[in-house]
Amino acid sequence: MSGLDRFAERFPGPRRIRRGATLTLVFASVLVTGAATGSWSDAADDGRNEPPPSVRSDARAAPEGDADTADEAADAAAEAMADGKSGKDAAEEAVSRSGDRWGSVYSPGEFQEFEKALDGAYTGVGLWARRAADGHIEVSKVQQDGPAERAGIREGDRLRSIDGKHVKGRPVTEVLSLLRGGRAGTPVVLGLERGTRAWREKLHRARLSTDSVRVTEASDGAVVIKVDAFTKGSGEAVRTAVREAPEGAGILLDLRGNSGGLVSEAVTATSALVDGGLVATYDVRGEQKALHAERGGDTDRPVVALVDGGTMSAAELLTGALQDRGRAVVVGSRTFGKGSVQMPSRLPDGSVAELTVGHYRTPSGRAVDGRGITPDLEAEDGAEKRAETVLTGLGPPS
Repeated sequence: MSGLDRFAERFPGPRRIRRGATLTLVFASVLVTGAATGSWSDAADDGRNEPPPSVRSDARAAPEGDADTADEAADAAAEAMADGKSGKDAAEEAVSRSGDRWGSVYSPGEFQEFEKALDGAYTGVGLWARRAADGHIEVSKVQQDGPAERAGIREGDRLRSIDGKHVKGRPVTEVLSLLRGGRAGTPVVLGLERGTRAWREKLHRARLSTDSVRVTEASDGAVVIKVDAFTKGSGEAVRTAVREAPEGAGILLDLRGNSGGLVSEAVTATSALVDGGLVATYDVRGEQKALHAERGGDTDRPVVALVDGGTMSAAELLTGALQDRGRAVVVGSRTFGKGSVQMPSRLPDGSVAELTVGHYRTPSGRAVDGRGITPDLEAEDGAEKRAETVLTGLGPPS
């Protein structure tokens, strides 16, 4: 029994969160105004939880956030409440001391907004962001026609502060909470930097939707499927796009800047291009499990997956599965390398703690966390053209 389960028994009111999603893949580039972590759905493993014997059990990484941290967060929250203080603040301090860099604590309202984001809608300013190696928070994408785009904010700008609070070195999940911390129409002031220019921008949060899958046709007739994030329904949208592609057309799966999302949706997307089989294995406090694709996917069309340093988490899970199984040629630059498994747990005051409990691996047993996925063909400038050329060279289905 996990520490989080023990916590649930000690506090009969608060319960471990189910919502059809019990585990989350954390990624460091997230839709800062909404979609935050990629949730594992109970339906994703199709009832087959045990990995095949070939999966190496000695390759497990030690969980960053363990049962002890969950107990400490719960104890800290309960003690703070007994003293009339904030349980959430006390839990945040406990998680911070644990060294779990992807651990987070959400207020009930924040977590509710977080769940809505995974359904494809959120309140925010329309920014995706990532944390650079030096700790700076960078804008990795700007949503079309959102408040940020209308204010002239661009990809590559540095986010220095939010409402006067400096964000350098903060977990992206914490940045997320600061950006989305209000209803539609509430103001938020961002401190930004672009080259030598530094300025402040006052924006108003808005209710936004994420059109996470777009399908277009390349000049050579290939079908381009651009997936920005794996929100609810995106996996089926990919499957529909593959199914409805013209006969003989190749598939260019564009995962650049994809910050992750619902793992069950990434598994569904994988199922569009393979005929069942292993998608990934993962460990939760030492216990190994597996995710499998559904049978009946298209195994004939040529496929190229286009990735970059903004391809993360659930998107890396999909990329690794297609690459390991020889189903796609991967083109672009090394992916981000975020494959941490988290478990959400309700605290005594109703807030939610998410702690790292394990990591996932590709079908061949490759670790992704901290390493990323190396493309078969590395390309940065003109990567999309290179991908189209590779796809043309693969030829039509035989």
